[in-house]
Amino acid sequence: MKKLQIADAQAARAAIQREVARNEAARYEHRLHGLLLLTAGLSCRQVAVLFGESSTTVQRWIRRFESGGLQALREAKRSGRPHLLDAGQRRQVEADLRLDPLNFGFAARVWNGRVLSEHLRRHYAVDLGVRQCQRIFRQLRARRRRPRLPAKRR
Repeated sequence: MKKLQIADAQAARAAIQREVARNEAARYEHRLHGLLLLTAGLSCRQVAVLFGESSTTVQRWIRRFESGGLQALREAKRSGRPHLLDAGQRRQVEADLRLDPLNFGFAARVWNGRVLSEHLRRHYAVDLGVRQCQRIFRQLRARRRRPRLPAKRR
C-alpha cells in the first residue's frame, strides 16, 4: 500500500498550529495528546519537536499534570490589563461616536483614530494612542463615515 502524504506538509503544519493556538479547547487537547505520547515512551524533546513546542513547555505540561491532574492542563483565567474606560464611559463614547465630531469642537467631520484619541483625552481624561482608538472602532463596529447632510432642494 502506498504511503499517504500531505502535499505541502510545512504549510499544513503551520495552519494546524495556528488553529490549536486560536482555540482554548484545542490547546487543552493538544496538551493531552502530548502527554499521551509521553506515556507511550516518547521523550520530552521528541514530543516537543512533533508538536512544534519547546521541550521546556512539554516539561511544564508534565509538572502541571503531576501536581493537579487533567484539570491543571486547562488554562486558568487571566485578568489582563484593566480597561482605561469603565463600562459607563464606553457606552458614552459609543453614543459620542454617533454624533458629528464638530459637536465636540473638532474641525474634523469624520471620526478617526486621531480625533477619537484627542476626544478621550479632553472629555474623559484617558490617554489612548491612535492605534488603540482604531481598535475601539473595530470593537464597537463603528464606521468612520461622514454624517448625512440634508438633501439639497431643487
